Amino acid sequence: MRTELRRYLTIAAAALFALGSTASARAAERVTLRNGFVESCDHHAEVDGRVRLYLTASNDNYIELRPEQVAAVAFVPDAPATPQVAQISSSARGKLSATDLEQMLSRAGRRHNLDVDLLASVVKAESGGNARAVSRAGAEGLMQLMPSTAASLGVRDRFEPGENIQGGSAYLDALLTRYHENLALALAAYNAGPQAVDRYHGIPPYAETRAYVARVIHEFNRRVRARQVAARNSARSQRASR
Repeated sequence: MRTELRRYLTIAAAALFALGSTASARAAERVTLRNGFVESCDHHAEVDGRVRLYLTASNDNYIELRPEQVAAVAFVPDAPATPQVAQISSSARGKLSATDLEQMLSRAGRRHNLDVDLLASVVKAESGGNARAVSRAGAEGLMQLMPSTAASLGVRDRFEPGENIQGGSAYLDALLTRYHENLALALAAYNAGPQAVDRYHGIPPYAETRAYVARVIHEFNRRVRARQVAARNSARSQRASR
């Protein structure tokens, strides 16, 4: 039951984030609402007695609020360089067969109660499936573990695919628990660190982090849809053969 619940929650979070992913990746303002929620926007203005939060530099895409709903508006400084901008080094030794990778992801998913398609989406975004990938910041392996993070997770060889996936899966599991199954926040923390998510009370206004979260969720949704289509086609074939 817990596995099904987590899958439902992560997919639901993915769908919700996808609806809001048209917001500017370089949001310039952070708006705190009186209900405790925080919205990021490019700029805001008062129009006809309402407050409009413009999600992009143009005035075509906006959220409209009553003035009393807004508690505070803060300017967001330019994003610092984030630690996970990867320059992936290629190596023939880092190539895994699709079958081997799928089996490793399946084992990690069962162990850490994570959807295998979510893990596959993270691996694709982090390393493109290259077990020898190294980022400029020093993150390594399929799930791009920093040395300190890997050590805290008990990963001894960051380039050993099975160890790296188990470590990355354990880390993502912990982040989902920390952020109450909010997939977008967990992915943002995986990319930019929990400190950045906590500091901004949401997805940090870093272009690279926002693009990363959107990329992983888009791929996850694509894989889930493909899985659902395959299941429906299989069911039809079984009914037709009876």
